[in-house]
Amino acid sequence: MLVVTTEGVPGYEVTEVLGQVFGVVVRSRGIGGNLVAGLRSIVGGEIKEYTELLEDARKSAVDRLVKNAHAMGANGIVMMRFDSSEIGQTMSEIVAYGTAVVLRKVSA
Repeated sequence: MLVVTTEGVPGYEVTEVLGQVFGVVVRSRGIGGNLVAGLRSIVGGEIKEYTELLEDARKSAVDRLVKNAHAMGANGIVMMRFDSSEIGQTMSEIVAYGTAVVLRKVSA
């Protein structure tokens, strides 16, 4: 499955637009991770526990995005984007979204 952030894919043409598609993940770090992250925030710098959490959440959101697009019959996703928000003070929602399409390779 081709997933791009652009409107088109060089070397391919969009033969069918199937509609919007998304993958949603809500993650929470446990109390131990929040405690360690809180201590790190006092000192400053990168909080690796949260960076890893969000990287994993983005990967999961893209995996769900691809699964949903595949179920629609797509072989590509164009205009893919991420959005995120917080739910309460302990949870993060990550959404990967785009347009599910059918692509056909253009012969040279």
